[in-house]
Amino acid sequence: MSRTPKTQSATLTPPEATVRQGSPGPHDVAVIPRVLSIAGTDPSGGAGIQADLKSIAAHGGYGMAVVTALVAQNTRGVNSVHTPPPEFLAEQLNAVSDDVQIDAVKIGMLATAEYIEVVDRWLERTQAPVVVVDPVMVATSGDRLLDASAEEALGRMLRHADLVTPNIPELAVLAGEPRVRAWSDVIAQAQRVAEHHDTLVLAKGGHANGDAVHDALVSASGVIAEFTAARIHTTNTHGTGCSLSSAIATLYAQTGEWASALEQAKQWLADSIRNGSRLNVGSGHGPVDHFATLRRRAAAPLTAGEIAEHWWSGIADVRADIDDLAFITGLTDGTLDPAAFRHYLVQDTLYLRDYSRMLAAASTLAPTVAEQEFWASGALNALAGETAVHAHFLGDLSVVDAAPKAPATIAYTNHLAATAARDSYAVLAAALLPCYWIYVDVGTRMLPNAASDTPYMPWLSTYEDPTFANASTRAIEIVTRLAADADSATRDRMWRAFRLSAEHELRFFAEPLEFAQVAAS
Repeated sequence: MSRTPKTQSATLTPPEATVRQGSPGPHDVAVIPRVLSIAGTDPSGGAGIQADLKSIAAHGGYGMAVVTALVAQNTRGVNSVHTPPPEFLAEQLNAVSDDVQIDAVKIGMLATAEYIEVVDRWLERTQAPVVVVDPVMVATSGDRLLDASAEEALGRMLRHADLVTPNIPELAVLAGEPRVRAWSDVIAQAQRVAEHHDTLVLAKGGHANGDAVHDALVSASGVIAEFTAARIHTTNTHGTGCSLSSAIATLYAQTGEWASALEQAKQWLADSIRNGSRLNVGSGHGPVDHFATLRRRAAAPLTAGEIAEHWWSGIADVRADIDDLAFITGLTDGTLDPAAFRHYLVQDTLYLRDYSRMLAAASTLAPTVAEQEFWASGALNALAGETAVHAHFLGDLSVVDAAPKAPATIAYTNHLAATAARDSYAVLAAALLPCYWIYVDVGTRMLPNAASDTPYMPWLSTYEDPTFANASTRAIEIVTRLAADADSATRDRMWRAFRLSAEHELRFFAEPLEFAQVAAS
């Protein structure tokens, strides 16, 4: 099945953001991630480890907890802190890691330099695949919570961090600079911290003024993704930093994509904040409702049609980018570089060979004969029918046999193969769906705008085949029905697999133009 070229969206994670520099290889995503929180307690349940465990569970993870401090606090503030001996912290960490495979670590409150050094040595030994640090360094009052030696130790420990999530005052401390207020200055400060510590930084605008709240994922080379949302005016903000960082760690362990993990975590947190007042907990700054989204879904299950609508609108950025893509306009008006088109055909043929295997895998897993036949027919069409179409335009498939897979092809097919190997039939079907759905959507919008004299008209005319439209409709019906019948955890994994495949489509079709530009230079 041919697919339509697309650009990279803000939610698509560039290669340098997916794997931290110096790590052994690509992130190995987990179906049910085992996430360890290393933080202090909150007996009122809104922040610290209690909030972390709720956040992890709300995103389908299995939460574990190592306590760094016993904190007597409530929604009005902190009364006292008791820290067990550092040796006991080390024993807790070793007890978990000696027995359980850890997929992600979220680190919160570490009160002293000794505690930080214990965690630092443990991270050095265990080499946890994902480490998210929420540096608890500055109180709401503005008071520094760590002494100079602890701040220095924390800075050294950040060499293990894949992502750091400071608020604006904490960002200034990490940078060793005065606090800044303008958002552009916050971004610049985050970039300096990212470069110095070789990590990603989540710049958070919650402490800034204004009705809009900005958040940006920043690397040493600049902004990877930026999001803006309306400020929610509420006093239920207790534990938002803990909750957000734990959510991101859990989502990244499932998807391997920082930007999409951040986007999903922000949407969830906004819903949790909006519903926090319904809990009626405490007389101060109350907690957020970590399970508001899950509770609403349980009360009113979505229909297949509603899921189709939500998922389609959930990749609106993909579809919007398609309309303005130079590859699309080049195909329709005939100005596309032939080298870019040829690269696309070669990589698409390589992709389809692996895609057919994944369709065949779906056929073997399908519970009904009708679904088995549908996926098997798709596998045959991808391998034989579509390959024949590509051979017509390439002239000779020997060029494909000799060509290496491009990075985008490898990333996409690896995602599908990993889903087939590690997850359920329903999640694999969701991962396969964008290739059908996006293809038909683009074809129906591209053909009416095509110039009659474009040399690519023979290729564009393949989009008119009603077989593809019928297959797409059937695939949507199968997948959305599976999602409607699934439990909430499976449905969430299906959505993430679907969204991630859409993002891989974006990258796959952005690559031919990049290839042509490099070849021309």
